[in-house]
Amino acid sequence: MGRLDGKVAIITGAASGIGRGTAIRFAGEGAAVVIADLNVEGGEAAVRDCRENGGRAVFQKTDVSSETEIKALVARAIKEFGRLDVIYNNAGIGGAVGPLEQISVEDWDKSQAVLLRSVFLGIKHSVPEMRKVGGGSIISTASVAGIRGFAGLHAYCAAKAGVVNLTRSAALEFAKDRIRVNCICPGGINTPILHRNQPGVKEAMEDWMAKGQPIPRAGHPEDIAGMALYLASNDSEWVTGQAMVVDGGLTIGASFFSAGGGDRIPTALPPSGYVGPSFEK
Repeated sequence: MGRLDGKVAIITGAASGIGRGTAIRFAGEGAAVVIADLNVEGGEAAVRDCRENGGRAVFQKTDVSSETEIKALVARAIKEFGRLDVIYNNAGIGGAVGPLEQISVEDWDKSQAVLLRSVFLGIKHSVPEMRKVGGGSIISTASVAGIRGFAGLHAYCAAKAGVVNLTRSAALEFAKDRIRVNCICPGGINTPILHRNQPGVKEAMEDWMAKGQPIPRAGHPEDIAGMALYLASNDSEWVTGQAMVVDGGLTIGASFFSAGGGDRIPTALPPSGYVGPSFEK
């Protein structure tokens, strides 16, 4: 019997990376999944993956920073599957990167819209439908960058810290409704948000990440999907308001900048500017 049998889940940013890995895992555990993303080609491929894994899935093109589109996303879940039990607010971007003094207000605001406003909107519009079925699970992707600082990632760190504390305040408000609110703080996960599907960069990231943390390998989407499955399932029915760190030990013993003589991070991200969705070149 699947751990999510009979449940309906929305997953944003599910055309690639963590979202796609989680959608496939949820489908295999019996959930009906609504895949949301701006990447139409990737989203439709993810639907096929879910169906091949024995589940039901549909794709909804969604700009997660838009309240209108988040409302339409929730409505699609109800139209297709009749209820909503889980939402995983996972969509993300690199956002504004580089020295703080060089970040434009426009890029800062765009970063917060995708990384933090989207989580607020996902919570706001999923709660009424979850109340109708007696409860549910709200999950969001935060980051280890939300609990410690990283130079050059000011907008990202601020937004992810906001996700962590919004998780806590929302958990307090909705506990009476048996709606659990938690977030996941991934460490270094080798996904397109880092390597941008550039030749050789994914493999270089695998090697670099393996050098710099206690568990000597890079993180993969499946590592986060396992935690998301736990939080979506009834196994976690007494867990709320928590930031679940899944990082291979990075936050207790990272040595990224000493491993290999201080090798440069082999990422495809620029040293400064604005980094949008991973499927955009």
